[in-house]
Amino acid sequence: MSKAPTERFTDRVDNYVRYRPGYPSEVLGALRHECGLRPEHVVADIASGTGIFTRLLLANGNRVFAVEPNAEMRAASALLKESFPNLTFVTGTAEETTLPAASVDFVTAAQAAHWFHPQQARTEFKRILKPGGWCVLLWNERLVSGTPFLEDYEKLLHTYCAEYKEKRHGKTGVIAQEFFGDDGYQERIFKYHQQFDFAGLSGRLLSSSYCPLSGDPAHAPMMQELERIYQTHARHNAVQIDYDTRVYFSQLK
Repeated sequence: MSKAPTERFTDRVDNYVRYRPGYPSEVLGALRHECGLRPEHVVADIASGTGIFTRLLLANGNRVFAVEPNAEMRAASALLKESFPNLTFVTGTAEETTLPAASVDFVTAAQAAHWFHPQQARTEFKRILKPGGWCVLLWNERLVSGTPFLEDYEKLLHTYCAEYKEKRHGKTGVIAQEFFGDDGYQERIFKYHQQFDFAGLSGRLLSSSYCPLSGDPAHAPMMQELERIYQTHARHNAVQIDYDTRVYFSQLK
């Protein structure tokens, strides 16, 4: 469980592709309205992973450099190239993208900036952004209360996932403040949700980097408790995970 950030999802790619949430359409609407995002803009999507947010940008008509250090994650998004020739895969990190200076209009990072070294990443983003360009950080922040299911699911994570507290869940505002610093930023929040049967809920749980996988002593009892929670709270063979999609954006000075 102590893998480097660039390797933490290597053995979780399948679950990540199938069960991680997408993003509400309002996100791109906000970027169009607040930041002037247009189809002709060039975007560097940093830590693009399996391409969940990359796909939205491509569908908007943008040319996208998908910067991702993990080979397995890049491979999972390879099929996007067949539908979107304006996609370029780049092996790089937030701190060293390998992109030319002043080459992109937007830098985006979806569900990723908590892994970055803030000062180094910010310096690199300033380097690759054109003058007046925008930096956008966004997260799907899972709600931990509000329904009995959400509250029991949160208890499960605290009980069986030793690294959970370290991942700073629910603190995206703190991370954004640390990243943007004196540059300042604006924030928009949108509602989102996923509904799962038990197989889907299991896959969603195991897609998280802090959850023990098969072979870990905590895995079997965690899955037993997950099944109990599901059987207790499922209605019409489904449970719902709710999110606040939080979008932070700034023109870095």
